[in-house]
Amino acid sequence: MPCRLEVPDGLMFGKWKYEMPNGSPVFIAFRSSTKKNVQYDDVPDYKDRLSLSENYTLSIKNARISDEKRFVCMLVTEDDVSEEPTIVKVFKQPSQPEILHQADFLETEKLQMLGECVARESYPEGNVTWYKNGKVLQPVEEVVVINLQKIVDKSTGLFTMTSSLQYMPTKEDANAKFSCIVTYYGPSGQKTIQSEPVVFDVHYPTEKVTIQVLSQSSTIKEGDNITLKCSGNGNPPPQEFLFYIPGETEGIRSSDTYVMTDVRRNATGEYKCSLTDKSMMDSTTITVHYLDLQLTPSGEVTKQIGEALPVSCTISSSRNATVFWIKDNTRMQTSPSFSSLQYQDAGNYICETTLQEVEGLKKRKTLKLIVEGKPQIKMTKKTNTNKMSKTIVCHVEGFPKPAVQWTVTGSGSIINKTEETKYVNGKFSSKIVIAPEENVTLTCIAENQLERTVTSLNVSAISIPEYDEPEDRNDDNSEKVNDQAKLIVGIVVGLLLAALVAGVVYWLYVKKSKTASKHVDKDLGNIEENKKLEENNHKSET
Repeated sequence: MPCRLEVPDGLMFGKWKYEMPNGSPVFIAFRSSTKKNVQYDDVPDYKDRLSLSENYTLSIKNARISDEKRFVCMLVTEDDVSEEPTIVKVFKQPSQPEILHQADFLETEKLQMLGECVARESYPEGNVTWYKNGKVLQPVEEVVVINLQKIVDKSTGLFTMTSSLQYMPTKEDANAKFSCIVTYYGPSGQKTIQSEPVVFDVHYPTEKVTIQVLSQSSTIKEGDNITLKCSGNGNPPPQEFLFYIPGETEGIRSSDTYVMTDVRRNATGEYKCSLTDKSMMDSTTITVHYLDLQLTPSGEVTKQIGEALPVSCTISSSRNATVFWIKDNTRMQTSPSFSSLQYQDAGNYICETTLQEVEGLKKRKTLKLIVEGKPQIKMTKKTNTNKMSKTIVCHVEGFPKPAVQWTVTGSGSIINKTEETKYVNGKFSSKIVIAPEENVTLTCIAENQLERTVTSLNVSAISIPEYDEPEDRNDDNSEKVNDQAKLIVGIVVGLLLAALVAGVVYWLYVKKSKTASKHVDKDLGNIEENKKLEENNHKSET
């Protein structure tokens, strides 16, 4: 504290004092201007805390609240005493306020102690204000009750401010942030310090019950597991509920979940849950989707060719189902219908159905159709283009696949050099190529588990010309008639050719005879030569 007096001429000494509340002075420091010595009065409050400089500035270290006084600087000459007072104010910033004795939780519709905001060691005393979500909480009767206490420490003179808050919360206060601020005064004016915010668990009763269906997919099918979850919007949430299952008259007490495994279609219906006191309830409807498929007939079925086989695929489902047929891994355009079974109708049939809205709900059943038939044979023959061989084909139908053997004429010998086509839809062909030097009879034998069938075909020798020979002949008599007709035609043609040759020879002979008679006188010739010539002509004519 500087002495705010000009040092006068003739100064003898300077002194500092302070005034008691009743106005009486207490001297604390002295300095002589002539002897340059300093003396401090025996005042316990200032022992070892004072320092007086040459310019009479007084310093007090380790300031205390009790230092807040009216100090006076005195300069003394022989003729006068000058005084100038200095008012000392002391400030102490409080600690950061804390919210203590916090409530474990708050209950709606109930006025209760939220906590106490405490700010310690303040000078002068400060003030405490409560805030919720950054807004000042104003006292409201039976809703917001604030009580502020200020306690001074007699040894230090410092104040401790304690503000308690009683509060009646609402459901909306569940996440509210409560804080308090202490306002105090410092050398530069008013200042504030804020506490850390706190959030309280607000308890409120359940106002609504909700039931949910927990499932891996949006739709439920037979065989699925269903978990029902019941919840209340209170805090803390209710832990027990009553579940009402279709067909059950009484509720089933359970925690917030109820599990049903491997549900069937009869689980479809309305499900409810309520609080244990049945004060409020919620419901939901569950549909358990199902899909049944009945294929008639099914499994492995054996039928005879030409028989009728009615086939039906009947669907029963919770929704419209899509049905399609597959035969031997190929999707069919229409449903199978068999009024007269053929070999190509045999195969593996699958009737498959799906519910497109229900993931994973698919059913299929299989019909393995076997069409059996006794061997049927048709034989054909064809003379090859080189006319040196003939191809004989045995066309066979039947299932199971018949085994084919060939025999020749009456010897019964088996022909092994055959060629077979691929067996498709109960049909195949066995072929042989022969060049017979005489008329033969070929026999085709087809045999399966059902029957043995034999058919024969007459084949003429390759040396006899054949004209416009028909390719397909099954009747043995027809074959023989054709061969005889060909023989007759051949003989007639041969006779005509012989007559033609004889006519030409005769004509040549007559012509030569006329020429010889004209030259008889010129050349009688030899009688023996004429005879030989005549004999030769006769032979030629013959």
